[in-house]
Amino acid sequence: MVSATVDSEADILSNLNINAGDWPSNLVKNLCLLSPDQIGLGKMLVEMGQSHLFQQWTDPGVEDDKKKAFFAQVAKLNSSYPGGLASYIKNARELLADSKVGKSPYDGFTPSVPTGEVISFGDDNFIKYEEAGVKEAQNAAFVLVAGGLGERLGFNGIKVELLAEATTGICFLQLYIEAILALQEGSCRLTQGTFQKDIPFVIMTSDDTHTRTLEVLESNSYFGMKPTQVKLLKQEKVACLDDNDARLALDPHNKYQIQTKPHGHGDVHSLLYSSGLLKVWLGAGLRWVLFFQDTNGLLFKAIPASLGVSATKQYQVNSLAVQRKAKEAMGGITRLTHSDGRTMVINVEYNQLDPLLRAAGHPDGDADCETGFSPFPGNINQLILELGPYIEELTKTGGAIKEFVNPKYKDASKTSFKSSTRLECMMQDYPKTLPPTARVGFTVMDKWLAYAPVKNNPEDASKVPKGNPYHSATSGEMAIYRANSLILVKAGVQVEGPVQQVFNGQEVEVWPCITWKPKWGLTFSEIKSKVRQSCSVSQRSTMVLKGRDIFLEDLSLDGALIINSIDGAQVKVGGSIQNKGWLVERIDYKDTSSPEELRIRGFKINKLEQLEQTYSEPGKFILKPQC
Repeated sequence: MVSATVDSEADILSNLNINAGDWPSNLVKNLCLLSPDQIGLGKMLVEMGQSHLFQQWTDPGVEDDKKKAFFAQVAKLNSSYPGGLASYIKNARELLADSKVGKSPYDGFTPSVPTGEVISFGDDNFIKYEEAGVKEAQNAAFVLVAGGLGERLGFNGIKVELLAEATTGICFLQLYIEAILALQEGSCRLTQGTFQKDIPFVIMTSDDTHTRTLEVLESNSYFGMKPTQVKLLKQEKVACLDDNDARLALDPHNKYQIQTKPHGHGDVHSLLYSSGLLKVWLGAGLRWVLFFQDTNGLLFKAIPASLGVSATKQYQVNSLAVQRKAKEAMGGITRLTHSDGRTMVINVEYNQLDPLLRAAGHPDGDADCETGFSPFPGNINQLILELGPYIEELTKTGGAIKEFVNPKYKDASKTSFKSSTRLECMMQDYPKTLPPTARVGFTVMDKWLAYAPVKNNPEDASKVPKGNPYHSATSGEMAIYRANSLILVKAGVQVEGPVQQVFNGQEVEVWPCITWKPKWGLTFSEIKSKVRQSCSVSQRSTMVLKGRDIFLEDLSLDGALIINSIDGAQVKVGGSIQNKGWLVERIDYKDTSSPEELRIRGFKINKLEQLEQTYSEPGKFILKPQC
C-alpha cells in the first residue's frame, strides 16, 4: 500500500514536471488526497515561497478533512482577488519593501489645488444644481459600502441598523432607502416621465454583516423598495502576512487555515466589475454610479446638487467634499503632478498632505487661505462616477485598486511585525489609475449640510480635543436637527437657536428636534414651496413631518407636532400649537437599564404630550387649532 502511494506521488510529480526535492515533504505525502485543481494551487503556493504553510501537516489518513478545507480556503482567496493569490503575494512584497525603506507613495509628486465646484446652500446656483441632479437621478445607481459592525460604536449590531435619530427611530438603512425612493419619484415628476424607473441599489456586505443585512431588509419589507431593486454583494477577506517576505500567516489556533482580515472598501469596484451589474446598468441607459458610506445621516441633503454638478460639468469622477480647516484630521482632495508628467486628483490623508506641501516649497504646509479654510477641500468618501468611463477603466484593471500596507513593526530595524498585516485598498483611490485626460473634479458643500458621520463610541468621543468634531451617535443625531433647523431658517421660518448641553461627556448644540421624511423635502426649492407666511418654532419643540404634501402656513409651534399623511392627502398646518412636548433627557452610556442604541447617544426622548394627526384618505385638509 505504501509503495502504491509513493508511485502515485511520483507519477503526479512527474506529470507536473516537478522535482520532489523542490516540494515540502508533508505536501508531497498528501498529494493523493488532492484534486488536480488543488495540486495546481499547491504548486502556485510553493513557487511563491509559501512552503511553510505545509510544515505541520500530518500524514495521509489524519486530519484529511482539514487539509481539503485548507485548499477550499486557498481557492476562495485565489478567486476573489484580481490576478489571484500569486498577484496578491507579489504586490505585497513590493509594498512591504517600500514600507521598510520608508518610501512615500507620493515621491516625485508635487501637490496643487485641483479644479472643482464650491456651492453655497440655498443660493440660485445651488437650486439650479439640485434641480439638474433630481432630473438625472433616474439615470443613476446607488452603492452603499456597508461591511462594518457597530461594535466600535458600542452597538451590538450592524452599523446600517443603528438609529439615525431617536425622534422617529429611523435607522440609517431605512433613511437611505427612503431618500433613494424620494429621488426616484421626484426625478419622474420633474422629467414628466410616463413611467417611473426603479433606481438600482447595491449594498456591499461582508461575512460579518451579510446575513444580518438581509434579515433587516426582509423583516422590514425592504423599507418600501422593491426587492428586485436591491442587490447584496459580499466582500471577501484577504490573506494576512507574517513578514517582509510576504509569507502568509497561519491562524494561531488552526494550522490548516490562513489568517484573514478585511481588505478595505476599495473592493467595491472589483465586486461591481465581476458581478456584471455595470454592463446591465449601461444597457439600461444608466449614466451614474453613486458611492456612499454607512452612517452619515446628512448625505442625501447634498446628493441632488452634487449629482447636478456632475451632469452639468460632465465630471467622470466627482468627489463630494466639505470645507476643511488646515491640518484638520480629514483627507484633502489634491491634484498631484509627477515629475514624469503624470497627474491625478485624489484624496491625500491629512498627515501626508502637510509634509508633502512643505517638501514642495510651501513653508507653512497645509494653511488656511483667504476664505478661512484650507484650499484643499475635505474628502467625505462619497463618489459620483460616470458609468461609461468607469466600465472602460475597470476593464483595464479588473477592478483592482491601488493598495497600501501598514505593518506595525516591533522595532526600528523593521525586520519583524508586532502582529500580522495585510494589504488594504480604499474606494476613493480609484482615480489613481486614470489617464490625465479624465475629467476629475469635486463638489464642496457646507459641512453642516453634508457631513456628520457616526464612527466613535462615547468614551473615545468624550476624549476628542475641544473644537474638533466628535463623530459620535450623539453629534450625528444633533447634526440632523441642526441641519433641518437651518434649512427651515433659510426657507423663512423663525427657528429659535440652540442651547448647549453635555451628553456622554460631549458638549453639543441642541436645536429643535425637527425631522421629515425625504419625500416631504427632497430639495431646498421644494421645502421653500411648502413653507408659507410667517412660521415659528421654539427651541424646545419637536416637529415630525411624514408625508409629501404637508404645508406649513402661519404656524407657531411650541411643543410637539407629528403629521402622518398618505400620498394624495394635502394637509395645511397652521395656527398656534402649544403643549408639554417631548423632552431630551440625559442618560449615562454605562446605564444598562436603557437600550444600547440610546445609551451611546447619552439621551432619550421623553414623550410627554404632542399633537399628532394622521390622514389616511386622499383629500384636502386643514389643521389649525384655535388658541
